[in-house]
Amino acid sequence: MAEKVVNIGGAAVGGEELAIIAGPCAVESEEVVFKAAETVAEIKDKFKLPVIFKSSYMKANRLSGKSFSTIGIGKALSLLQDVKGQFKLPILTDVHTSEEIELAADIADCLQIPAFLCRQTELVVAAAKTGLPINIKKGQFLAPEDMKPISDKVVSAGNVKVLLTERGTSFGYRDLVVDFRGIVIMKEFGFPVVFDCTHSVQKPGASGGSSGGDPRFIAPLARAAVAVGADALFIETHPDPPNALSDKQCQIPTNRLAELVESILEMKK
Repeated sequence: MAEKVVNIGGAAVGGEELAIIAGPCAVESEEVVFKAAETVAEIKDKFKLPVIFKSSYMKANRLSGKSFSTIGIGKALSLLQDVKGQFKLPILTDVHTSEEIELAADIADCLQIPAFLCRQTELVVAAAKTGLPINIKKGQFLAPEDMKPISDKVVSAGNVKVLLTERGTSFGYRDLVVDFRGIVIMKEFGFPVVFDCTHSVQKPGASGGSSGGDPRFIAPLARAAVAVGADALFIETHPDPPNALSDKQCQIPTNRLAELVESILEMKK
C-alpha cells in the first residue's frame, strides 16, 4: 500500500523531509511553553523542516494522585492557541475523553490518542469524526500488527489522516525496549510512522510514584528509527528538564534540540 502524506496545519508528515513533533510534555506555564515554542520555531526556520508543536493541556495518566496534572484545561489550551498564533506552529495535543475532544479540536491541528488509551474505540472514533489528523500512539502492551485494526477505526469514521507512533514496548517491570521492526511493519499499513524518541527511554514508575528514564539513549534510538524509515520524530523538550513537572528524566533540554536534529540530518545525507 502506498503511504499517505498527512498534512498537519501546513506541515507534511510522510513526505520527503523528516518531520519534527516537539515541545514540553505538559503545558506547565506560559514561560515554559513560550521558551520551548521559540526553540521549536527556530528548528523549523534553521533546517527548513515540517515542524509541529506538541504539549499536553492535561496529564491524565499519572501513577500518583499527587503528581501534576494541569494548570487548568481552558488556560492550557489558551496558551497553545497563543503559541499557534505567535510562532506560526501547528499544534498537536492529547485527548483523553470524548468530552474533551470538542474543546481540543477548536485549537489543535492534530489530536493524539495516548498509548494507554489507544484501544478505546469510542475515543478513537470520536476524535476521527473531527476530521483532524489523528496520531495514535502504540500501546506499550501491543504488537505493531495490532495497530492495523485500530487505524481502521479512524478510516471507518471517514478520516484517512492517520499517524502511528512507536514508543517502545514493556519489557518486564519498569523498562521499555524498542523493536525497530515495528516501524517497518506499521509503515506497511499505508500511514506515516512517528518515532517517540523520548518516551521510549522512559522507565515507568521507576522514580517511586513517577516515571524515570535514561536520556543517554534518546539520540541513538532516534538515529536508528530514521535509518529504518520513520517519517517523523516525536521529541519532548523542556527549558529546564530537572525541574519539569512531568517526565523530567525523558525530556531533552531545549538548548540541545538543534544539536539532536542536526546530527540526524547529517546521518541522512
